[in-house]
Amino acid sequence: MRVRVATALALVGLLFDPGALRAEGATDATPLEASTETGPVRATVRLSPPEPVIGDRLHLELEVRAEPDVELLMPEFGEALDRFSIVDFTRSEAADDEGATISHQRYMLAPSRSGAQVIPPLLVEFIDRRAGRDPAPEGEDAYELFTAALEFDVAAALPEGASLDLRAPLGKLGARAMPGRYRALWVLVALIAIAGGALVGVRTLAAWRSRSLRRSAYDLAKADLDALLMAPRPGPREMDAFFVELSGIVRRYLENRFGLRSPELTTEEFVQELAHSPDLVRSHQRLLREFLNRADLVKFAHVFPDPADVELSLESARSFLEATRSEVDMERAGV
Repeated sequence: MRVRVATALALVGLLFDPGALRAEGATDATPLEASTETGPVRATVRLSPPEPVIGDRLHLELEVRAEPDVELLMPEFGEALDRFSIVDFTRSEAADDEGATISHQRYMLAPSRSGAQVIPPLLVEFIDRRAGRDPAPEGEDAYELFTAALEFDVAAALPEGASLDLRAPLGKLGARAMPGRYRALWVLVALIAIAGGALVGVRTLAAWRSRSLRRSAYDLAKADLDALLMAPRPGPREMDAFFVELSGIVRRYLENRFGLRSPELTTEEFVQELAHSPDLVRSHQRLLREFLNRADLVKFAHVFPDPADVELSLESARSFLEATRSEVDMERAGV
């Protein structure tokens, strides 16, 4: 019998603030919603905001309720949603007071263009194990239920017909004064001196800012990681939140320390960008790639690690921070 299991691809953005779906881009407007029912199963899809602007994150929720003794087979991760970039994904399952199964899949999507869009029908399968019922149609593995399609429009960032000229009109210019020969020479010398001083100042400021930023990146990440190390180790219910926080510490450090846009990228995209970073040697890239993939398995595939794996993930994060800390941090620590 074919049983579909949602699998996790490395999409999480080290780059989204990892974890549960955020309210970024959401509004108070009523979400788009549609429900479909087949026998003992009812599926509802919701999309918000209902009138997004390009650049907004779309929040898509699939909620499926199945009567007791009905086995649900939820859509595979990302199925039918390949026209959107999946920024985040969570799922959960619980039972209500009547013993029915309530399953949720939540996506954060990023549309790639403006204009008319559609969330296509999603396939939900189920096996009816109630007494006296046929488990599936004859010759099939399971019953099928397709959700309703949700049509919506993504508005452009600028209203139609808006002017791109943001410059204020110039006033009337006065007559141009022509300086004498010596005056022009002194003005030229002064301008060169000012430009040279400004260039030195800008370079000095940029170097100081870079050192300050790298120093604070390590300090902030080290403080957050120390706090996580001091806290009690997570149980099965806290495991997902624990790895969200742990990977978030590493992601914020990468953004501040190396300028990598980790919260905006999926893990797969970020791993590709690592290969082009001149600041990370291969050993650092390999250590980080293994850490991120291990965190994604917990967050998306709900693979619950044993205590040894939890300690290994913590040590991997700590080792990466220490291996990539700047010279300023090491000098200050007397290393």
